[in-house]
Amino acid sequence: MHAIVHRQYGTPDRLTFEEVARPLPGDEDVLVRVHAAGASIGDHIIVTGKPYMIRLTPYGGLPRPRNLVPGACMAGRVEALGAKVSTFRPGDEVFGDAVKGAFAEYVVVPARLIALKPRNLSFDEAAATPWAVAAVQALRDGQVKAGQRVLINGASGGVGTWAVQIAKALGAHVTAICSTHNVEMVRALGADEVIDYTQEDFRVGGARFDVMLDTVGNRSLADCRSVLVPTGAFVSCSGGGSATRWLFRLGWMLLASLFTRQRLKTLLSSPNREDLQFLKELVEAGKAKPVIQRRYPLPQTGEALRRVGEGHAQGQTVIQIAD
Repeated sequence: MHAIVHRQYGTPDRLTFEEVARPLPGDEDVLVRVHAAGASIGDHIIVTGKPYMIRLTPYGGLPRPRNLVPGACMAGRVEALGAKVSTFRPGDEVFGDAVKGAFAEYVVVPARLIALKPRNLSFDEAAATPWAVAAVQALRDGQVKAGQRVLINGASGGVGTWAVQIAKALGAHVTAICSTHNVEMVRALGADEVIDYTQEDFRVGGARFDVMLDTVGNRSLADCRSVLVPTGAFVSCSGGGSATRWLFRLGWMLLASLFTRQRLKTLLSSPNREDLQFLKELVEAGKAKPVIQRRYPLPQTGEALRRVGEGHAQGQTVIQIAD
């Protein structure tokens, strides 16, 4: 099969398009013929190996990448089943987070990490949907309820576009932060108010939000806390920047938590079928949809990740693999 191969850390142009052996599913796995895969900032971090702490996790590896083929979010058709898998059948259309190996014509995925594809989505659209698991879990950490006021920083990105829609579906009043270029797109997703950060400081107006979800990490913890009510929640799910900056912010959050009634959390997203099923139902009910900015063929995955790594995304980027 054809796949994108990752043998050394560095810029995405070091990725190669090669012929490799088709993987074999274990007893609890599913072999999926991949029709489309998502290219996210998380994939960019794994390919570049920066921040360096990613190399110490199961997603990375020392001194070189542990996984030959990168790529996580995907959608496709079930090709074969492990001996202990009874939840799917060959031919089923599925989507989910493979964790590794999705930038290829075939991928092996634990059955617990996939679900049946939403009926009203194409494979391209379904491959862009597992990102929403991070938004679901972040809003759950923030304990978002109907009638609350929610602020989303980075509302035009891969996670942010989903967060706007999911928060609205939960009945919240949503204020979204984005650049001028993305204001109309974010408003069309259902945001009640939109703050153009090039024209306005979100701190104006003082403490007025019950929950703030930060997908960017470009403002200080003090700035973010200043707009929360005394019992509000701040949830950070930004993965960019240096490891030092990330650890410094985490340290401040842990320290500040000792002296405030505000809930300060850092999200470590965990893929699972239950959240995928929740998203499937939400999408099929017409309450949320993916926003795809660009599509690339598999051999151009390196270029796709380079563009993703530049930031300022508008929704998701998708790699098209099978017709």
